[in-house]
Amino acid sequence: MEKKLLLGDEAVALGAIHAGLSGVYAYPGTPSTEITEFIQTNKEAIERGVRSRWCTNEKTAMEAALGMSYCGKRALVCMKHVGMNVCADAFVNSAITGVNGGVVVLAADDPSMHSSQNEQDSRFYGKFAMIPIFEPSNQQEAYDMMSSAFELSERLKEPVLLRVVTRLAHSRAAVEIGKAADQNKLNPATDNAHWVLLPGNARRNYLDLIDKQNDMMKASCESSTNDIITINNSDKGKWIGIVACGIGYNYVREALNGIKDNEDNYMIMKLTQYPMPVEGIKQMAEVCSEILVVEDGQPVVEEEVKKLVDTTYKVEGRLTGRLPRTGELNPDNVSLGLGKENNPLFKPAKNLAGRPPQLCQGCGHRDVYTALGEVVKEYENARVFGDIGCYTLGALPPFKALASCVDMGASITMAKGAADAGLWPAIAVIGDSTFTHSGMTGLLDAVNDNSNVTIIISDNLTTGMTGGQDSAGLNKYEAICLGLGVDPDHVRVVVPLPKNMPEITQILREEINYKGVSVIIPRRECIQVAARHARERAKQNNK
Repeated sequence: MEKKLLLGDEAVALGAIHAGLSGVYAYPGTPSTEITEFIQTNKEAIERGVRSRWCTNEKTAMEAALGMSYCGKRALVCMKHVGMNVCADAFVNSAITGVNGGVVVLAADDPSMHSSQNEQDSRFYGKFAMIPIFEPSNQQEAYDMMSSAFELSERLKEPVLLRVVTRLAHSRAAVEIGKAADQNKLNPATDNAHWVLLPGNARRNYLDLIDKQNDMMKASCESSTNDIITINNSDKGKWIGIVACGIGYNYVREALNGIKDNEDNYMIMKLTQYPMPVEGIKQMAEVCSEILVVEDGQPVVEEEVKKLVDTTYKVEGRLTGRLPRTGELNPDNVSLGLGKENNPLFKPAKNLAGRPPQLCQGCGHRDVYTALGEVVKEYENARVFGDIGCYTLGALPPFKALASCVDMGASITMAKGAADAGLWPAIAVIGDSTFTHSGMTGLLDAVNDNSNVTIIISDNLTTGMTGGQDSAGLNKYEAICLGLGVDPDHVRVVVPLPKNMPEITQILREEINYKGVSVIIPRRECIQVAARHARERAKQNNK
C-alpha cells in the first residue's frame, strides 16, 4: 500500500477525492484553506473533473453543496470555525431536508486563536443540528474517515460534520493510501417534498431526524475508531478514566509515556465519532474513581459526561481548572491535569523578542492607511471601522487606524450604525474579498438609508490574508457598487502609491465631506501575488 507524507488538511482532501468526491465548495480561512487548494491542483481530482472553484462565502458554499447532493453526487464543504456562523442557516436546515448524495461539512477549529477572532467549538453546531460528528485524532484517520463519513451520510440521508483543529490540520504524518472509489452517477432526488421546507413538510422531516438519533448512536458505538484502551501499571494503583477527544488522544499517550514511576491505572476512551457512546462512559465511571475529559476546544464532552454520572462523581477537565480553560492543549498541560509532571516538551524560548505581525513592506494597504491617517486627524470625531483581512493589521503601530474589527462585513454596517447615531465622519475599511463575502448587503442598507458614510474597498486583486486565492468580485467592484445604487459620481478609484498621495488625500476629503454614501476603491495588486505572477511569467519565458 502506497504511503504519502501529508498535512492533516491534505489527508482530508485526498480522502475526499478517493471517496468519490464530485465537488468541493469553500471560502478560504485558516486552518482549512489547504484542503481546497490541494483538490484544485491534485492530478486525480483534475482528471475526475472535481469542481473546486472558491465560493463567495460559506453560506453559498453550503447551499451549492446541497444542490450537488440533490443530484445524487458527493460534496465536501470546507471552512474555518467562524465560517460555520455564516453558513448556519443552510447548515442547520440541511439536517431537516436531509441529503441525497453524501455531504461532509469540514469545520477547522482554531484553539489559541492563531488566526481567528474566537475559540468557538464547531461540535456545538453538530450537536445543535443533531447530526453525526467525526473528529480524527491523526492524519491517517482524517484520510480514512472521509469514506466513512460519506457512506454514513448516504446511509442516514443526513449531512455529517467533520471537525479538525489547527494542530492536526497543519502537521504532517505518513498516510497509507487506498484505492479511489468511483463518483456517484447523476441521480436527482425525486421526493421534492423532503426538500421544500414548508411548515408541514419540515415538521415531518424533523420527526424523521429525531427517529434517526438511535441509528447515529449505534453507528458511533460500532465505530472502529471509537475505542477503549486500558493501561494497567500496578495492582495497587487507582483507576483513572480519560475521555480523549480527537487530537487530545495523542496528547494523552505522549503525556503517559513521559510520566515515570507511574502506579496509576488508566482506562482511556478514544472518542472520534459522535454522538458520544453513553454506555461506554457509564461503564468507565463504574470502574474508575474519576474521569478526566481531554478535548481541544470548549468543554463540549465534559458537560455531557457530567450529566451522565452522579452529581458527587468527580469529572474533571477545562471547566474545573484541571486543564487550561482556553488555548491549545499539549502533553505538558495534560500531564499536569493527570496530577503528574514530566520533562517539559514545550519549553518557551528565552531571550526571544516578540514579533507582532505587520503589513508587508510595499503593500498597497500601507499607502491607504498613510493617506487615511493624514486626513482623519483633520476631523475631531472621525472613526475608522475595520474588517477581517490582512489590512486589519492597520489597527497596530505605526498606523493605529482602526476603531473596531468584529466579523466579516461588519465595517460597513458598523459605520452605518455610527452614522445613524450622529457620528461624523464614519469611515469603513473593507477588503475586496471580504466585501463580496459579507459587505454588499451592508452597502445596500447604507444606500437605502442614504447614510452619511465613506466606504473604502481596499482592492489588492486577491484574497491576500489566506495566501492569494481568487477574489469573487475581481474587476467587478465598481459595477457592484453602481448596481447597489451608489451615485456614480461618488464611486472613485485610486492607485495607492506614495507618488499619488496628494490625489488620494484630496479624494478622501471630498468624499468624507459628501453627505451620503461614497465608495473609494484603492486598487493595486498584492505584492506577494505580484511577485508570484512575475515568477510564473519568467518561468514561461524561459521554456
